[in-house]
Amino acid sequence: MSLSPSTLELFDQYVIPTYGRFGVRLARGSGCYVWDEDGREYLDFGAGIAVTSLGHCHPRVVERMRRQLGELVHTSNLYYTRQQGELAKRLVEIVGAPGKIFFCNSGAEANEALYKLSRKFGNEANGFARTSSGNAAGGVVTGGNSNPDAPLRRGIITMNGSFHGRTLGGIAATGQDKVKKGFEPMVEGFTHIPFNDITSLEDAAEIPGTVAVMLEPVQGEGGIYPVSAEYLRRARALCDRHSLLLLFDEVQCGLGRTGDWNGWDTLAPDVKPDAVSWAKGIAGGFPLGAIWVSSRLVQMRNGEVKPLCDVLGPGSHGTTFGGTPLICAGALEVLSIIEDEHLLENARNQGVYAVNALRALQSAWVREVRGVGLMLGIELVADFATRGGLPAGKAPSIYMVERLHAEGLLTIPSGTHILRWLPPLNVQTADVDKAVRILSSVLASLPSL
Repeated sequence: MSLSPSTLELFDQYVIPTYGRFGVRLARGSGCYVWDEDGREYLDFGAGIAVTSLGHCHPRVVERMRRQLGELVHTSNLYYTRQQGELAKRLVEIVGAPGKIFFCNSGAEANEALYKLSRKFGNEANGFARTSSGNAAGGVVTGGNSNPDAPLRRGIITMNGSFHGRTLGGIAATGQDKVKKGFEPMVEGFTHIPFNDITSLEDAAEIPGTVAVMLEPVQGEGGIYPVSAEYLRRARALCDRHSLLLLFDEVQCGLGRTGDWNGWDTLAPDVKPDAVSWAKGIAGGFPLGAIWVSSRLVQMRNGEVKPLCDVLGPGSHGTTFGGTPLICAGALEVLSIIEDEHLLENARNQGVYAVNALRALQSAWVREVRGVGLMLGIELVADFATRGGLPAGKAPSIYMVERLHAEGLLTIPSGTHILRWLPPLNVQTADVDKAVRILSSVLASLPSL
């Protein structure tokens, strides 16, 4: 009688190796903790890369999903379901401005919808309509600028260090060369500029054919780098001046991660984008992505004036699994729990506490600690590999993640020198203290500098 293959053997034989996986074989989770197949406990400060926003198996989410499983799991988007409509309403309320929602399955898909929105806007609209209330939605149109022969606009400005997903459009938009290798030629239409550099943004906006500016208010995969409030304000003014769309990728930093519902509200609450993408923490671990699009009025080339959120009309975009009753019910419960348990405030407080505790370590191996809410970046010193005696080609971030795993702490590497802490929004002070103790112990075990 043959023995069943191990989990690692199953992956080795049957799973395409698109991930450089660590050796941890997870079996179950509860709250901020997970256990592997051998029963070993880990404190989870990766949260599925900012996905399990309430930790693992929150009892309210489990109960709500069980109930929905017995009622209705899936329908085609050819029909209406109450759960999708209610979740869309809740997300519009979270943005705090009139607009509409499109549901999909992931952050990469949500960003694809933003690229298509930009193309449609650039191909079929001349720009924002002039209204009696300025450029705000809801004003009375006071003048048109219909011009069917105006040059088409298709170019999207994105930032160096950004990450927008791994579709062909996503890697073309991403401002990191490492994701593009082997997939040439790139999808055309993206210009990358230095992050947080207003002069570069102003110059790029003058490039003929530009239609949109897309950025992450806090770059996550890039290493936890927030944009400045002044940059966001100047970007908004620049987009208004040139009739460009301002697009925010909040896949990682949105829906509570920074201590506010919207990442941009933490940085510059007076700024509003024209469209936003979400995923990751939106449903606490279930696959869901979404975009919000403003109802700001635009002047179409054919003379029609319509809200931007109606530019993607029937047949222009779609999804099979986006916005199912099951997933929307779960997402509604997740958002309700964040509100009921005051987790935005907890994210702010625990984020500040964690940053202060990490900085208090004053480790010679750490160059910088930075954070916005519960997006924390721990940057290691540049010569970590040399002084630490790492094997040739071993990234310090990977080395440290493996060492932390061995001590029972899950963290996420970013590039070669940064550790990301992305704990659940309901993380407690005792959990932060434990994570800091583990990191301190590992750092103290390294050779003396």
